[in-house]
Amino acid sequence: MAKTQLNVRVDEATAEVARERALQRGMSMNRYIEELVRKDAGEVGHTFVEAAADFMKQYRTVFDEEFGKEGEARS
Repeated sequence: MAKTQLNVRVDEATAEVARERALQRGMSMNRYIEELVRKDAGEVGHTFVEAAADFMKQYRTVFDEEFGKEGEARS
């Protein structure tokens, strides 16, 4: 996809927060801003589903212990 350059002006505090957030996420500020715009444009649902899937992968053993494994009868 072709890229278009945008120039925006924000106050220094906003710029610093954007730099910090991008750094925390291990991405460039350009990518960080691009992702914010995409999320705001309605792609949040996809991001939510991915995050939920990751959560379930991380905590699957906890859920299995608490509720039983899929297809397994609980006592």
